[in-house]
Amino acid sequence: MYPALSVLQALGDKAEAVLWVGGQGGMEADLVQRAGVPFRAVPAAGVHGVGVRRLPGNAWQLWRGYWEARRVLRDFRPDVLFFTGGYVAVPVGLAGRRIPTVLYVPDIEPGLALKSLARLADRIALTASDAKAFFPHHRGLVVTGYPVRADLLRWSRQEAREHFGLPADAPVLLVFGGSKGARSINRALLAGLPALLPQMHILHLTGRLDWEEVAAARQALPAGLRERYQAFPYLHEAMGAALAAADLVVSRAGASVLGEFPLFGLPAVLVPYPYAWRYQQVNAAYLADRGAARILPDEHLAGQLVPLVQELMADEAARAQMAAAMRALARPDAARRIAAVLLETAGEEVPQ
Repeated sequence: MYPALSVLQALGDKAEAVLWVGGQGGMEADLVQRAGVPFRAVPAAGVHGVGVRRLPGNAWQLWRGYWEARRVLRDFRPDVLFFTGGYVAVPVGLAGRRIPTVLYVPDIEPGLALKSLARLADRIALTASDAKAFFPHHRGLVVTGYPVRADLLRWSRQEAREHFGLPADAPVLLVFGGSKGARSINRALLAGLPALLPQMHILHLTGRLDWEEVAAARQALPAGLRERYQAFPYLHEAMGAALAAADLVVSRAGASVLGEFPLFGLPAVLVPYPYAWRYQQVNAAYLADRGAARILPDEHLAGQLVPLVQELMADEAARAQMAAAMRALARPDAARRIAAVLLETAGEEVPQ
């Protein structure tokens, strides 16, 4: 979702009319409408990896989504379609198969929806060249990098630390697992707070599911440690401040780590989500193989999170090497480059 919003920002006035077609329920509609983008929902559901009992109902949802997408496209009459993945992409892509289409692949390995739509796409934008291996016969590939929101960069390190009330020279650890949170990361961190907080300040983005548990754990800390631990269920406008303020981050390995961490040169401990297909493992390996991150398997969190964080926080030279490797992967112009691909595909003039 955020990559698409970033590209819309880059389009600016060239995006005279935009309609966001998304799924029903969840946070998507709220976040898109917060950005001032019109939103229409269509039914959709996954069919890959679901149980036999759910498969017929999910297939029916996709069929309904196809017919609803046809109505949406007939009413809106777009010049180009832009997909970044998700269940909704399949019915909308099939309904708009005669409309010029651009795909953007956020992860190194594309999800099933993007793989399914690749044959219908005129152009496919990729986060990294490693993703070319998944589209060996497509002639419209372009490596653009991961598009990040322009507002992330408005924070200097000093301003970010002042925003959170952090000392200028203190080690700061950032921990998060995505908008819904990551329970295993949250609980491993809570268990390790007594060992970590005497040595560093911690910013913890918990997600909404575990917020009450985290808030109670923070309240139970001794006052001297509590003031070194700041927890939030979610950050909107201040996410850039959290990234700019940190010396090290612990997180899942969703696609955003391929763009946001390089942008800030932020060394990472990545904990790929273990209960899904291998997208996050592939993302994590891409950064780790280049010396920008360490991988910590989810099943080892409880025993290894604290010593690994302590090791990296104590080794400034190692973190500096990781930061340089991470920064070398940054593509700060990715949103502008994808916007140019969209304009070209729609037959519009691309600003120089």
